[in-house]
Amino acid sequence: MKKLRIGSGAGYAGDRLEPALVLMEKGEIDYIGFECLAERTIAIAQQEKLKNPDKGYNALLEMRMEKVLPLAYKNKVKVITNMGAANPDGAARVVAKMAEDMGLKGMKIASVSGDDVLGMLGKYQDTTVWETGEPLRNLDGEVVSANAYLGIEGIVEALANGADVIITGRVADPALFLAPLVHEFGWKTDSWDLLGKGTLIGHLLECGGQVTGGYYADPGRKDVPNLSELGFPIIEVDEAGEFIVTKVEGTGGLVTRDTCAEQMIYEIHDPENYLTPDVVADFSKVSFENTARDVVRATGASGSKKTETLKVSIGYRDCFTGEGEISYGGPGCYERAVLGGQIVEERLKLRQIPVDELRIEIIGVNALYRNQDRVLGQAPDEVRLRVAARTKKLSDAKKIGEEVETLYTNGPAGGGGATKSSAEIVSVASILISRDDVDVCVKYQEVK
Repeated sequence: MKKLRIGSGAGYAGDRLEPALVLMEKGEIDYIGFECLAERTIAIAQQEKLKNPDKGYNALLEMRMEKVLPLAYKNKVKVITNMGAANPDGAARVVAKMAEDMGLKGMKIASVSGDDVLGMLGKYQDTTVWETGEPLRNLDGEVVSANAYLGIEGIVEALANGADVIITGRVADPALFLAPLVHEFGWKTDSWDLLGKGTLIGHLLECGGQVTGGYYADPGRKDVPNLSELGFPIIEVDEAGEFIVTKVEGTGGLVTRDTCAEQMIYEIHDPENYLTPDVVADFSKVSFENTARDVVRATGASGSKKTETLKVSIGYRDCFTGEGEISYGGPGCYERAVLGGQIVEERLKLRQIPVDELRIEIIGVNALYRNQDRVLGQAPDEVRLRVAARTKKLSDAKKIGEEVETLYTNGPAGGGGATKSSAEIVSVASILISRDDVDVCVKYQEVK
């Protein structure tokens, strides 16, 4: 029975490159996927494209492809990635030029677009926004991007036409890994159980090292060896959708029932109805079994008919944030940090700086759990005060950190290591649109 080996080369935009190169050199893989596109990332990329039409793709595209393209060419590994972000066509042109300069004759690069649906939001103004429960027309902020989650369609088309490197914009993360299975095994796009199994494969791979021990370690409870050289995952799958999860022997990390189970339930909300553009996957009956060291077999995934709608992530200018931090150490450091926060809060009132939300927290005491009345056990040796606020103007946001910084000479004793920052916040809203409103486009460039 035919088998396929697929590796994961990245789990986020700034991920390490070395594990991907190890996979391509030693993993005996047929495909590698680089998942590099968070929801907010594409909104920011759209803004970059507005400033420069040639930009808007992942900032590390050239750095990655400089190392990846020669290995892909030499070892016949096909590359699929969403590093195109807001400009997959532009990214493909860059990669094609790099391949040409490297002399990689015959390499075919494809771009998949069609996810940008900003121009059609007018017809969806009465559609309910998930996060607010109100119509889209009531969204408080300038909309800067709108991208539908595409499925496997464009990637499968590109593979059928011989593409070696495929660069997409917004597609569902599992689609990067499901598409080669559909292409190689000839799965029908209404074979729901097979697509459900393939979606589990994609979901396990999409976050890179998370399934091999990254984002998992808890010393003394869940120990992971050699995280500094964490190996990224490989999944070996057959035509029936049966598969194992593993990694390159000798790399850091581990593959166990638990690492796989934790990744499976990551970001899916309802394991019985995991909605994707290609299938409604059911992970509720999945089981994992260690069959050898760093080898796990998964069974039990299934699927049902896909929905008639696609999710759209809308990026909009929400607010500005300003923040400042300063550290205190030694006896009484907690009390001094509390006093510092009180001083900043009073200063903001005296200067009549308007804030929509203000947070004053002591990192290590109440920054995560917000319990302002928490009783300390043993007095800490050091603490760090953080003050952050949401504002409508950047000028007001900057004043937050400025006031924290003035605690150096105008606040409690012994403050040091002050930092300050401010930024515009592009938030994300979600709606559903008809999949019939989305047209997928695939373009090709071949190195002569």
